[in-house]
Amino acid sequence: MAKFYIAYKVVSTNTPMRRNKTEDIIKFLKDNIEPLEDNSFGFGYRASVYLTDGTFLPCVIFRNPKTVVNLAIRRFKEEQTKKGLFNRSSGVSYYNIVKNFVTNGNCINEYDIDRVEKSKFAFPLTIQKQIKGETTMGWTGFAVKMKDGKHFGFGTTFLWEFFQMPDGYSVDDIEEVINHSYVLKNGELRSHREGPLTRPEEYKDAVVYRERPFFECYIDSI
Repeated sequence: MAKFYIAYKVVSTNTPMRRNKTEDIIKFLKDNIEPLEDNSFGFGYRASVYLTDGTFLPCVIFRNPKTVVNLAIRRFKEEQTKKGLFNRSSGVSYYNIVKNFVTNGNCINEYDIDRVEKSKFAFPLTIQKQIKGETTMGWTGFAVKMKDGKHFGFGTTFLWEFFQMPDGYSVDDIEEVINHSYVLKNGELRSHREGPLTRPEEYKDAVVYRERPFFECYIDSI
């Protein structure tokens, strides 16, 4: 009979936890990180965190809850009065709208955070703003030029907060964004020009670094 073994990552207990206070976290974020604007969820500060049990989360975005709470209140009211878009067009129930707000997404509590650091997976705002529009329906493909002249391809559906990075490179190595492009395995840069619904056949030979999942942390005073 085959046997299966599970490997566990052991976190050293020799390093003392430094449990930052809320004001220390906010000060670090505002002093070191440019906020990313989102029309639905408000400004967000992208970072990495260590939790009080030693768990490392490389991608966390901090937000003030006011914008998303007001959005939820408005959406609930629209659906209750049958003025909501989903209620009219698709029959999605009020229950499902509430469920979407209260059960979806990954959240952590501020009081479980030990310390905060800059994230190596968050594009600088100057680079982020160079990414323009959808390449095909529901997909944005782009390439970046590094300071050493090499190109790498990236892509996302609708998530822009964090991206996986090539080995040996950080977000600070990015010099330029080339929109609607991709990069083959041999490092050759190609332009994507086949229209709104298709991807080039050569995409099967492309290396695409995708968006990374992330956690959210809401702090009232941020």
